[in-house]
Amino acid sequence: MIAVVSAISGIALGWLGRARTVKEEVAKEAEAGATLQTDVEYIKRGVDDIKVDLRMQGQRVDGLSERVTRVEESTKQAHKRLDKLEEK
Repeated sequence: MIAVVSAISGIALGWLGRARTVKEEVAKEAEAGATLQTDVEYIKRGVDDIKVDLRMQGQRVDGLSERVTRVEESTKQAHKRLDKLEEK
């Protein structure tokens, strides 16, 4: 009788210990998953910020390109006027 009770209590304690270990493992995996999700979200926000900065830089380059074109045209006209003055 004692052997049977001991065997049953051993099985029960082993089962409870295993159940607790499984719960702890699930909790650790959930925590790791949440941390990973948070890190991915942080990276995603960083990429979005970089995209916005890149668009702004592109707009600035386009603006500067237009200004350089205008300056070149103005310089060309100024040279033509100077050439005319030199001819007189």
